[in-house]
Amino acid sequence: MKVIIVKNAAEGGKKAFEIFKEKLDEGATVFGLATGGTPETTYQELCDSDLDFSNCISINLDEYVGLSADNPQSYHYYMKKHLFEKKPFAHSYLPDGQNDDAKVECERYSKIIAENPVDLQLLGIGRNGHIGFNEPGSAFDGKTQKIRLTESTIAANARYFENENDVPKYAYSMGIGEIMQAKTVLLEAYGKDKADAIKKMVEGEPTEEVPASVLQNHDDAIVIVDEDAARLLR
Repeated sequence: MKVIIVKNAAEGGKKAFEIFKEKLDEGATVFGLATGGTPETTYQELCDSDLDFSNCISINLDEYVGLSADNPQSYHYYMKKHLFEKKPFAHSYLPDGQNDDAKVECERYSKIIAENPVDLQLLGIGRNGHIGFNEPGSAFDGKTQKIRLTESTIAANARYFENENDVPKYAYSMGIGEIMQAKTVLLEAYGKDKADAIKKMVEGEPTEEVPASVLQNHDDAIVIVDEDAARLLR
C-alpha cells in the first residue's frame, strides 16, 4: 500500500488526476468511480483537463435504493453533475436504485463488473471504515449486494438531505471482492474525521470490521490523504 500525504483536498485532487492520466495513457479503458464530497476535487481536475474518456467505460460503486436517476440526491444525478456532463464515457453503469428485486439487480450488476474488468477503481472511506457501502462485517469476498446502512453512515450522509429522515436506509453496492479485482485501487480521504479509519486501514490488522483494511492485501493500492486524515499514522 502506497500512502501519499498532501496538504489538502485540492492538492489531493491534483495528485489523483495525475494517476488517472497515467492510467489512461497506459491504455486503461474501465474506470470504477465513487461519489460523495471526497472525490469532488478529483472530478473538477478531470473536467478542467483535456483528457478524453469517450472510448472508456465507467462503473460506479453504489446507489441508494429507492431514488430515481433524476433525483438530485441520487448518485446518477451526482455523477452527471460532477463529471459526465463535461467528460462523457462511451457507457456509464450505475446500480438501478428503483429496481425492487434486489436479487435480480445485484446479479445484473455483478455481471457488468465481471464483463468489464476495472483498470482503476476510485474509493473514499467512511468514518467506520466502509468502502462503497460495504459496512463493517461485510465479507471480503462479497459481490454486489443490497446493504442496510448503519446509523453512522446515515448521519454522515444527512448533510446532503433536508433532514436525516430523508436519507435512504438501503443501498446497492459493489462488493468488496469485486473492488479487489480492480488492477489499481486509488483511495482518497480528507479531514480529521477520517483519521481513525485511515489508521485502522493502513496500520491495523485486516479485518471485516474495518472493510477498507482489505486493501492491505491488494497488489496495487494507492492512498491519498491530507495531513489531517494522516495525523494518527505512525
